[in-house]
Amino acid sequence: MDGAEDPLESIRRGTTWDAFCDALKEAGAAVVRPGSPSDDFDRAEGYRYLSRLTRLALEKYVEFSDPLAPEFYRLSHETAKIGIDNPDSAYLNATLSGACEYVIRGRRGSEPYLSFAVYHGHYGSGGRSGCSGYLEWDDIEADEDGRFELFLSAKEQPRNWLRLEADSHLLVVRRNHLDRANETPTELEIERRGEGDGPLPLDPASLAANLMAAARYVGGTAQLFCDWAEAWQRAPNCFLPLDDAVKEGAHGDPNFRMLTGYWDLGPEESLLVDVVPPECAYWNIELCNHWAESLDYRYHRVHINKHDAVVAPDGHVRVVVAHADPGVPNWLDTAGHVRGTLGLRWGKASLHPVPACRVVAASEVARIAAGGIS
Repeated sequence: MDGAEDPLESIRRGTTWDAFCDALKEAGAAVVRPGSPSDDFDRAEGYRYLSRLTRLALEKYVEFSDPLAPEFYRLSHETAKIGIDNPDSAYLNATLSGACEYVIRGRRGSEPYLSFAVYHGHYGSGGRSGCSGYLEWDDIEADEDGRFELFLSAKEQPRNWLRLEADSHLLVVRRNHLDRANETPTELEIERRGEGDGPLPLDPASLAANLMAAARYVGGTAQLFCDWAEAWQRAPNCFLPLDDAVKEGAHGDPNFRMLTGYWDLGPEESLLVDVVPPECAYWNIELCNHWAESLDYRYHRVHINKHDAVVAPDGHVRVVVAHADPGVPNWLDTAGHVRGTLGLRWGKASLHPVPACRVVAASEVARIAAGGIS
């Protein structure tokens, strides 16, 4: 189905699944495009990435696609990741309609940062994409036990209101941790306000359309972040500020300033990163692969944040990206990779410094890191 065939007709003709698979097949072009790595390891990760995007897309567009009966689901997590996902963030998503009204009920946990954002547009769609409503915890009224309600609607509400626009379709909740093992996540539930007792029976035309939307999402998402990675490859081993308009179009958090980049290290090389963190609610630095997936933080230390970084007496944080433990603080493990993308987040920061970066011989890391690289 190339867009000309009516979705219901594709169900009747038995072409729905063929059309979905054909569109999904086209997404594979991202893995073999000229700017993508051609070695076996990175290419295999690229195909795994497409399988993960497919899993997420089916959750988003098929299983949890009904705005009349919204449920929270995870669009990025330990084994399925998108766009320099934050290892410190427990993301929750829900499908919305700008024509409906919703209420979120919750009880505040102990994670230090909590935000709610409503978005329009899709990755790689080429159309309007951005944020229509945003609240963080400091904006929310709650009782003494941390219980609260948020109201999502086009019509303004007297308190705790998230604005919906006609094309609003996605809620993203970010629960950012600094010490995840010892912090309790906020409890949340969502429901649509007004008449209705849950989801309607499956609509055949909607199912066909949603399968195609899922396939387009896989292809569009893969191409978008490949574009990013290839642009950063031209000036590797440094951080560059990410344009706010680009970040908003990719559904970033309005309270965070992003710096991004690309790292590329030989077997005997390490990358030293030196920065003085500003006053802020949150910051972290992370390593990702070429496909902008965070490296496997379940088994490797691939990110560092405000809580666990070792700060030198002069206020500097000196991070070492290395293939093996160099025996100095703030080591980030490349986890078997030789290249990939970089991310740095300044959350509610007073300043947004760009770290100094330098590639050095692995054998020289300990000596150089002790004195800084500025």
